[in-house]
Amino acid sequence: MIPIQNLYYLLCYAWNRLPEAEELQAVSGAEFRRPLALLAHVLLRGTTRLLHQGLPLRYTERTEELPELRGRVLLDPTLRRQLLPRGRAVCAFDELTPSSPLAGLLRGTLQVLSRSRAVPPELRRQIRAGLRRFPAAVEALPLTATTLRLVRRERPRGLSGFLLNVCELVYRSTLPAPDTASPARFRDFRRDEPLMARLFEQFVRNFYRLEQRQFRVSSETIAWQAEAATPEALALLPAMITDTSLESPARKIILDTKYYAAALKRHHDQARLISPHLYQLYAYLQNQPMQPDQQLDQQLEGILLYPAAAQAIDLRYTLGGHPVRVVTIDLNQPWEGIAAALLGLLAER
Repeated sequence: MIPIQNLYYLLCYAWNRLPEAEELQAVSGAEFRRPLALLAHVLLRGTTRLLHQGLPLRYTERTEELPELRGRVLLDPTLRRQLLPRGRAVCAFDELTPSSPLAGLLRGTLQVLSRSRAVPPELRRQIRAGLRRFPAAVEALPLTATTLRLVRRERPRGLSGFLLNVCELVYRSTLPAPDTASPARFRDFRRDEPLMARLFEQFVRNFYRLEQRQFRVSSETIAWQAEAATPEALALLPAMITDTSLESPARKIILDTKYYAAALKRHHDQARLISPHLYQLYAYLQNQPMQPDQQLDQQLEGILLYPAAAQAIDLRYTLGGHPVRVVTIDLNQPWEGIAAALLGLLAER
C-alpha cells in the first residue's frame, strides 16, 4: 500500500498541481490511517482557502413571486394563480450570487464527509465548522455523477479544478448505501487497480512535465506503419496512444506505465514478463515515424514502469534495435527517493 503522505504527492502530480509546503507539513503531522481522511483534510483546507479568497460572483436566473415587476414577467403562472388583481406577478430575473455548481458540489461533498465515521471525529468537527462559512445563497448539491459532469463542463482550473478532482475521487470511493438515511460508506481506493492505474499514469507524466526541462513531455497518438486495400480497413486498426513520450534532440523515450501487483507472471513455475505489456511497447517503438526534420542520430528507447510490490526488477534489453528497460519503482520509500528514481530513469544508459 502507498503511504498516505506519498499518496498526497501522487494525487497532486496526477492532477497537475505541485504539492504545497504548508499542506505537506499538515499531512506529515497528521496520523491519517485511511485515504478518505486525507481527501477530507485536503478538501476542507482547499475549500477554506477558496472561501477566504471569495467565491466568484455570477449571474443566475431566479423565478419568484414578487409584489413588483422585475426582469421578465411569466404570464402563464401569473394568470393561473390570479396574481394581477392582488398586485403581484411571477418574475424571472438575473441575480448576482456566489452560488455556482462548484460551490454547491463542495458544500454537498463536505456534508457527506462530515457524517462519515471513516473520517476522524476531530476532522468531522472541523468540517462542520467549515460548512458554516459558506454563504447562505450556496445550496448543497448531491455528490452524484450528474453533478460532477455539470461542474466538469465549466472547466474549472487551478485550485477549483484540483478540488473537483478530490470530490470525484470521494465519489468513486463511495460504496452503495442500504438506504438514503444511512451515512455513506467508503472503500480504500488504493485497492481499485483501474483507478490507480490511471492516477499512476497521470502522476508519472505530470511529474516529468513539472520536474525536468531536458525533454518535451506529451501523450501522443502513433499511426500504424501499415497499408490496406481501403481507408476503411485502416480505420479498423486500434489506436496506439502512449502514456508518456519524452523527446529531446538526442533521445526519444516511450514510457508505458502499468499498475500491476507484479511485473512478472508465473507460467509453468517459471517467472516471465507479462507479454501483452511488452508487445504493446514493442509496437509503439516499431511504428514510430521518422519526421522529415528529425535528426538521424536521435535514439529511440522504451521503458515499462511498474510500481514495486511483489518484486523489484530492473531489466535491460535491445528489441528491434531499440534499448528497452523494464523497471519497478518503490512507492513505499520516502518521497525524495521516488523523485530521484523517476529522474534517474532519464539518465543515459
